[in-house]
Amino acid sequence: MADTKDTAVRLGHSPTLWELVAARAALSPGATVLIEAAEDPADDRTLTFAELRERSEQVAAGLYGMGVRPGTVVAWQLPTRIETVLLSLALARIGAVQTPVIPFYRDREAGFALRESKAEFFAVPGVWRGFDHTAMAERLGARGVFEAYASLPAGDPAVLPAPPANGTDVRWIYWTSGTTSDPKGVLHTDRSLIAGGSCLAHALRLSPADVGSIAFPYAHIGGPDYLVMLLLYGFPAVLFEKFALPDALDGYRRHGVTVAGGSTAFYSMFLAEQRKDPAVKLIPSLRLLAGGGAPKPPEIYHAVVRELGCRLTHGYGMTEVPMITMGSPDDTPEHLATTEGRPPAGMSIRITTPAGEPLPPDTDGEVRLRGEAVCRGYLNREARSAEAFDADGYLITGDLGHLTRDGYLVLTGRAKDVIIRKGENISAKEVEDLLHLLPGIGDVAVIGLPDPERGERVCAVVEQPPGAASLTLAQLTAHLRAQGLSPHKLPEQLELVEALPRNEALRKVLKYKLRERFA
Repeated sequence: MADTKDTAVRLGHSPTLWELVAARAALSPGATVLIEAAEDPADDRTLTFAELRERSEQVAAGLYGMGVRPGTVVAWQLPTRIETVLLSLALARIGAVQTPVIPFYRDREAGFALRESKAEFFAVPGVWRGFDHTAMAERLGARGVFEAYASLPAGDPAVLPAPPANGTDVRWIYWTSGTTSDPKGVLHTDRSLIAGGSCLAHALRLSPADVGSIAFPYAHIGGPDYLVMLLLYGFPAVLFEKFALPDALDGYRRHGVTVAGGSTAFYSMFLAEQRKDPAVKLIPSLRLLAGGGAPKPPEIYHAVVRELGCRLTHGYGMTEVPMITMGSPDDTPEHLATTEGRPPAGMSIRITTPAGEPLPPDTDGEVRLRGEAVCRGYLNREARSAEAFDADGYLITGDLGHLTRDGYLVLTGRAKDVIIRKGENISAKEVEDLLHLLPGIGDVAVIGLPDPERGERVCAVVEQPPGAASLTLAQLTAHLRAQGLSPHKLPEQLELVEALPRNEALRKVLKYKLRERFA
């Protein structure tokens, strides 16, 4: 992981996450790594890189005393707090297999993760945000349940075995959202997670002078992505256990956050706050929004630059591959607005026909991936794992897009998100991007609905900003015609909703719920 910065950590060929923690603690022992923003500034907490290593080893010793050994499967369902990071790193120090569970998941999803992983221990926050996780764990018959919100087990690190020797063993099980079927357990190694975090770190060109932020669940695969970035470059991040605007703004401001984001929904939330008082910069220290997880309409990019007065870099990742491409601050505005950035040196992207035949640049097709950040497959799903990869070892993502001639990736939708109307393919994302240009639209999802005559009809589901006049289908189609959209792609149905349904991690729109509601 060579880099030009003297402060960047350099590791060997197959590093472990713990090696990265130890290397950064030796390089920047007194520098702050985590800042926990509380509602009352007097309750804010911080941790240095040296303390991160020391306390993680103490927690590892405590877990070891409870019976956690290398290879033991430990599930944890915890909010974004310092204790959560310490617990996760303690498990990495032991060499346990950990399976993070998003804290908003309930009996169905959490129970599935516990059963599939055969977890021997389950760390929960107790009663959190009005929900009793301990009681849920008992209902589910979970083994080794312990609360890990405000306190963690601790012991003498002298009892610990040597740290894991390589980063290529499967030690992480992350869960897909399971929006259309049961969740899938995605198998990762330290090496694959470090590769994903490295892509993010090197693309964003950050330095020890920056202050980042983690406003999404640390149990999301973006958690270790971001932690790797902190460890590689030696700068801190502000943790937000509860992210809601405008309440969280004080934490961003008082800690001088320079880099914020999470996903497209986060950009829109920051923009909505900025528009309440356009004359005053929302976060004075902010110079960069960065994120991924969902497509970014070009208009969102231009609005962020114009109204928030900072840069916006967007990337492409998924649970199976935490970081695939990332925009860089030194990319052109055109590239930043219309692409997902370029892949790092260790990531190969192939655009193919459904049969797997490679396609030339600027030609839409299936997006397939091969590289260090790609997962090892799916837990207990050998057949599904085999089907997910083609004969050349490329992961079949289910996404559609093309590579430009200068190597940037443009996503045009999901294979299942293509609407087939009278035999003609319509990209939902193309229509959505154009609708984001229309005043009176806060967010929009374009879906295909069953239709006896057309096969599918095009439906636009619109979330309007507060105070906006109700949009009509005639206004919507007139705008799209003025933008030059082909008539056969025009929506034939408009639904206005108070809020689009979203998941709790990166706030992705759940289109399957819209299809169920309006079919």
